Amino acid sequence: MSTTGRTDEGRGRLGGILSGLAVALGCVLFLGGFAWGAVAYKPYTVPTESMSPTIAAGDRVLAERIDGADIQRGDVVVFRQKSWGDMPLVKRVVAVGGDTVACCTEGKLTVDHKEIQEPYLPKGGPAEWKQIPTITVPKGRLFLLGDARQGSLDSTAHLTEAFSGTVPRSAVDARVDAVAWPMNGMLKRPTGFEALGPISSPGPLWLIVGSIVAGAVLVMGGAAYGPVAGLARRRRRRSSPAELAGAR
Repeated sequence: MSTTGRTDEGRGRLGGILSGLAVALGCVLFLGGFAWGAVAYKPYTVPTESMSPTIAAGDRVLAERIDGADIQRGDVVVFRQKSWGDMPLVKRVVAVGGDTVACCTEGKLTVDHKEIQEPYLPKGGPAEWKQIPTITVPKGRLFLLGDARQGSLDSTAHLTEAFSGTVPRSAVDARVDAVAWPMNGMLKRPTGFEALGPISSPGPLWLIVGSIVAGAVLVMGGAAYGPVAGLARRRRRRSSPAELAGAR
């Protein structure tokens, strides 16, 4: 066997080992990403326009399973409340226990007497918004509004109930991180609440997606190595006079 042939064989063995490792690592990342996503997130379909334009009716969202104690102002949450129909609902948290909330001052929601900038709201006349009397949110509870303020059945529709239409933190099942279908991507962070305290950081969705994509690339790349390397070796042999002479 020629030196070129031995070199090609050695490269082929090393390449085969590396491609096998790439496929194995890719499978771990790909399947691990899906498993991580299934544990960390739950999909929901939003049935109404109460959260438009952030989330439209029929949108499929991905919501991170999270303890209600970790919810912050501005989060879009999935929750259940028996007096609201005991079904999964999606609304935005605008005030937490201890906050004083009201609407409207110069067309803006106020929390602890601070006007809140809400760029996620639909364009239109704030004069049509529901008026909210000054309410102090009880400890351990949340005041929730839909982004489509005119038509949302939210805390404003339950003001006459106990606790002034608020829901307990324990009612929260998950926090919406992204609209998966149509693929609108991650929800923007609600920066208008930063003056009142910390806001939530995004969940691990991008890491999960990155793991799945990287795994798929490694699997496809590793699987394709063998045929591509074999084709390259055949081409080198056909173009090498020394190899042709040795064959004779």
